[in-house]
Amino acid sequence: MTDFQVLAERALLDEALTRDECLAVLGAPDDRLLELLDAAFKVRARYFGRKVRLQMLLNAKSGACQEDCHYCSQSAVSTAAIERYGLLPPEQMLEGARRAAAAKAQRYCIVISGRSPLDREIAEIADAVRAIKQEVPIQVCCSLGLLNEEQARRLKSAGVDRINHNLNTSEAYHPVICTTHTFRDRLTTIGHARAAGLEICSGGIIGMGESDDDVIELAMALREVKPDSIPLNTLHPVPGTPLEHCQHLTPQRCLKVLCLFRFLHPRTEIRIAGGREFNLRTLQPLALYAADSLFVGGYLTTPGQPARDVWNLISDLGFELEVDYQLREA
Repeated sequence: MTDFQVLAERALLDEALTRDECLAVLGAPDDRLLELLDAAFKVRARYFGRKVRLQMLLNAKSGACQEDCHYCSQSAVSTAAIERYGLLPPEQMLEGARRAAAAKAQRYCIVISGRSPLDREIAEIADAVRAIKQEVPIQVCCSLGLLNEEQARRLKSAGVDRINHNLNTSEAYHPVICTTHTFRDRLTTIGHARAAGLEICSGGIIGMGESDDDVIELAMALREVKPDSIPLNTLHPVPGTPLEHCQHLTPQRCLKVLCLFRFLHPRTEIRIAGGREFNLRTLQPLALYAADSLFVGGYLTTPGQPARDVWNLISDLGFELEVDYQLREA
């Protein structure tokens, strides 16, 4: 029987778990879940204490995407009933940053649909970021699709702190969920962002029909990427998408995956991202024993918890919302 405390000790020594140990975490009996979470919390507490950071998204351009990502309601193969609109003007992006600050978010992420941003869109987003940085003391992340080196440099120059570009799944499973770009394309964008001096946010989506080995391969690939932050999404099947009937997750499965990621990424911010409310349901508070960050307000085309409910979740658990001094005063 696997001793999860031994795995925690190895994680604290920055030692990667073996594949068999990873499989043991994912396959842990449900009646050992609290034991597993206790071991994951030992690692979380070493580097993050009981602090929790919040992040808020803005869907700054919705729908009309050329890509065929099977999980996404904005993709070319989706018939989901979503709102569709072009790039929001800079003033609306600034207003989104104000809302994020009011929600006590540490970071604000501007997201657009599409394969790659147009140069015009980069210019408008850069203008918005400059305005945000002048008024709102908040970190800014952008998730804009595939980027080239020049685009990444322009974003960095405008004041963007971080780029989000998820690997989503293992390299082997990627062609099952998307055929219009490759896993390597995603790694290339991450390389361009890092070369420009931007921080990296990169994670994945669990629950798309992947195997345990795919989950492990994703986690190991992210060890190579070494992102500053890992958002871990759990699939919220949307009617009208190819994965609308893919409902394999349980709250217990989600928690085990979070524990595995904590063991393999002991020093990295891990954010419970899209699908949290749908898949974790009443077990959401337990996720913070492994993760140290949450999204607040919603996930592009699906709703999320209001800020005050998230604040209460954190305080009821005896954890502490981490917001820098300037943001508190805003």
